[in-house]
Amino acid sequence: MKVTKILTVVLGLGLLTSCQQKKDDPEVLKKILIDYFDGIKTNDLDKLNSLTTTDFVLFEDGVIWTNDSLVKPIPGVKSFKGTWTFDDMKVNIDQNSGDIIYYNHGDFIINDTIKMQVDFLESATFKKVDGQWKMKFLHSTVQK
Repeated sequence: MKVTKILTVVLGLGLLTSCQQKKDDPEVLKKILIDYFDGIKTNDLDKLNSLTTTDFVLFEDGVIWTNDSLVKPIPGVKSFKGTWTFDDMKVNIDQNSGDIIYYNHGDFIINDTIKMQVDFLESATFKKVDGQWKMKFLHSTVQK
């Protein structure tokens, strides 16, 4: 009787362990986020679209953006260069969804003369589409 109980517990734990799905590596989501900002930097619409879901949207400081609107020229802006630095990334990931909250520091040069530095508080959500991770939503707020 005692052996049967022990065997039942061991088999039960074995089944529970084998049924648990392995979490994906949080670094995958970080790479997508960094690659996305590289796509903004190079104005590469194909890259942006490859990293996001078809219904992706970006909320930034009260404005709604899509990948298409991000790469369109801004009236009065002849040139725009930006670099971004990400800090304190906190990643949550499970089998089919994930999110990152983080700080983003941007250094910008507009029309080759105007230099700006902006600090953002941001969050991004991700989901698996056909077995591949994609960014679904990005929210950016300028830190005051």
